[in-house]
Amino acid sequence: MSKTLTDRESDIMRVLWDRGACRVSDVRHHLKDVLAHNTVLTMLGILEEKGFVRREAQGRGHVYFAIVPEKEARHSAVRHLVGKFFRGSSELLITHLVSDQHLSAAQIERLRTLLQDAGDEEQP
Repeated sequence: MSKTLTDRESDIMRVLWDRGACRVSDVRHHLKDVLAHNTVLTMLGILEEKGFVRREAQGRGHVYFAIVPEKEARHSAVRHLVGKFFRGSSELLITHLVSDQHLSAAQIERLRTLLQDAGDEEQP
């Protein structure tokens, strides 16, 4: 998947990933921002066109559910971010995150462990 999510689309997907299949009214209820019914309906239609959600008839309306797992969407978004802003370099992204954020000692230790494990996996 190479399509990315806008901020609003990401908010809607978060509801579907967290709550499962939802009607438009359910999605609206769980969004942080107040949006009109038609706005949410339009955004769900866009997400359906992009291949992120599917809808099924239920009663007089539809329920929408995510068909792209959150992990897959996150992976695609990071690839897009690395390509667009970090010249295709994951190292530049990691360097930026580490230098720009105020990481706790525990977070730094977890990163060290992850990097060590990644290095160990590449060894023959």
